[in-house]
Amino acid sequence: MFKNKVLFFFIIFFLFTFRANSIVLEKTPIKLNSPWGMSWLNSEELLITQKTGEIYKVNTKNLSQSEITHEIPSTFFGQGGLLDIVTENNVVWITCSIKKGRKYTTAVYRAELKNNKLVNEELIYEALPYFDNGKHFGSRIEILDDYLFVSIGERGKGMIAQDPSNPIGSIIRIHKNGEYPEDNPFLTKNEWLPELFQIGVRNPQGMTLDPQTNSIYISNHGPKGGDFIGKVVGGSNFGWKKIGWGGTNYSGTKIGDGNAWEPGFIKPDFIWVPSIAVSGIKFYQGEAFPEWQNSLLVSSLKFQYLSVLHRKDNKFVKEEVIFKDKIGRVRDIEIDQSGNIYIIADETDSNLYLLKP
Repeated sequence: MFKNKVLFFFIIFFLFTFRANSIVLEKTPIKLNSPWGMSWLNSEELLITQKTGEIYKVNTKNLSQSEITHEIPSTFFGQGGLLDIVTENNVVWITCSIKKGRKYTTAVYRAELKNNKLVNEELIYEALPYFDNGKHFGSRIEILDDYLFVSIGERGKGMIAQDPSNPIGSIIRIHKNGEYPEDNPFLTKNEWLPELFQIGVRNPQGMTLDPQTNSIYISNHGPKGGDFIGKVVGGSNFGWKKIGWGGTNYSGTKIGDGNAWEPGFIKPDFIWVPSIAVSGIKFYQGEAFPEWQNSLLVSSLKFQYLSVLHRKDNKFVKEEVIFKDKIGRVRDIEIDQSGNIYIIADETDSNLYLLKP
């Protein structure tokens, strides 16, 4: 009996060690400064934004980088700057913070990429009103069918996220040229702006498409506790700042009546208490790590880790930390056609990292 137990524990230890040692975190020579978003231009080239205003085109085969010139007037201030990016053929959409007078807001630009230069740049959306602080711009952007989904932070203004007469603290859905879809929720919710798709979020800094359900999911920063992953559902309300998803104000006082959730609001799919400062998220599809297939990769700024949220029956059931304290504040994730994972950290002196078997 004793020998069997020893053999069992040896096998478990061996399997764990083998799996841990089979994951390689590689520091590439691609140098970055406060990177924020990534998007594949094609199967080999990756576009990477920096909050400081630069866009780089990275060849992931020979690990070279070249700067994309542009005239997008992003403003690097507080939590703002040049933020997320998505591409479709040679068309590029970018979210960023912009300035008018002494105030700031989140905006969306559309451009075309030609010979390492953005041309025909156009402001297709700006979130009104502007505010004089550098808090909670969001912002991620995702393509689904003919639509752009964009997350807009509530700029530290709390209950403004419950006011559907403005887009602050919401998920908007617009066409790729910036026009408003006629089937957005405002048709049935007369008080909502035409671009609004979902309201009641605080600072959503992650967004991804779920290939299994063809749905959009976001990650959202709670206050002191209450970070969450949630599904983007048209006409729904996540409840900020009437509820705090299990968190409290930074002073320790309760939010609203102190409830993590109340009837009438959509429930998050996964919540962290305490907060992890959740940022970029990505559903895993690939052959490199088959055990993570269709699960959600999650980046943590506060605890500086990358994790995987395992799913069962389309529900998140368990979080597994992949690595921690290796590269700094993990900001965003992309996956190549082989299933290898590219990672950036929001640090001033950083690199592009590659996670592979």
